[in-house]
Amino acid sequence: MFDMVSRRGFVSLSAVAAAGLGLAGCSGNKTSELAGSDAGSAKASFKKAVELQVFAANSLEKALPEVQEFYTEQTGTTFADTQFKASGDLVEQMRAGATVDVLITASKGTMDDAETAELVDAGTREDMFVNDLVIIRAEGSDTKVEAIADVANLDGKIAIGDAKTVPAGKYANQALASVGLYTGTEGDDGEYVPEIADKVALADKVGTAASYVSTGDCVAGFVYSSDIFRYDGIEEAFVCPEDSHEPIVYPGAVAESSEHADEAKAFIDFCLTNKKAQKIWAKYGFELSE
Repeated sequence: MFDMVSRRGFVSLSAVAAAGLGLAGCSGNKTSELAGSDAGSAKASFKKAVELQVFAANSLEKALPEVQEFYTEQTGTTFADTQFKASGDLVEQMRAGATVDVLITASKGTMDDAETAELVDAGTREDMFVNDLVIIRAEGSDTKVEAIADVANLDGKIAIGDAKTVPAGKYANQALASVGLYTGTEGDDGEYVPEIADKVALADKVGTAASYVSTGDCVAGFVYSSDIFRYDGIEEAFVCPEDSHEPIVYPGAVAESSEHADEAKAFIDFCLTNKKAQKIWAKYGFELSE
C-alpha cells in the first residue's frame, strides 16, 4: 500500500544503467551481461526505504514507537531517534533549524504556531487524536478530588506542566480558570490565585508532572488520560469536564524541511487508517479525531 521509494535511488539507477551501456559498447556480450547484473543491483537500491525523523508530543512516548515498529515491518521505512518533548520545545527546535519529517503536537495552538512560522506544510495537516484532561493521585492514595476546585484544599503540591511550552499545562490552567483558581482564560495569560499559588509545582513536560505524583513529591497533578496507561504509580482521581478547557486535539503535519514529504504523509495516513495501528492507539488511551 505504501511503496517507500527514494528519489536518490532513481539517480543511482540511471548512473549504473549509463555505465552499463558504455561497457557494452567496448567489451561485447560478457560485459553487457555484467552490466545487466549491476542494473539489477541498482533496482534493489531503488526500492530502499527512507528513514523518517519524527518530532512528537511527550505523551505519545509509549504508543508511537509501537506503531513505528509495525510500520517498519510493513513497509521497510525506518525511523531516526524520535524526539518526544513538550510540543512548544519541539517547535522551537524546528525554528532553530532542526531537520524534521513529521511533527505531531498535543494542541492545535502549538501546530498553529508551527504553521504560522512556515515550519510545516499546511496542506498535509490532520487532526489525529483526542484526549481527556484528568487530575491524578498516587496509586492507592486516599487523596480525594471530586471537582476541579478541590485542588485548592489539598494538603500538598499540585503538578502542572509549564503552560509556556506544555499544552497539558495550558489545558490545566484553563480548567482552573473555569473555577476561579487562575486569572487568565487562555491558560498562559494569567496567574494562579493566592489559594493555590504556593502549591503549584511546574513541570517541563506532562511526563514530569506524572512523575512528581508517582514519587509523592506532589499529592495531585494534571495530565492526560493516556498518561495513566504509560506511567506506573498513578491513578485517575477526577476527569475534568470537557467544557472546562479547550478540546484536546493532536494535529500532525509534514515538516517543510522534510526531504521525504511523500513518505512522511504516507506515515501520517497509516497512523489514521491502519486497523492494527488504531488498536495500539486505543491501548494507550488515544481516540482518533473525528
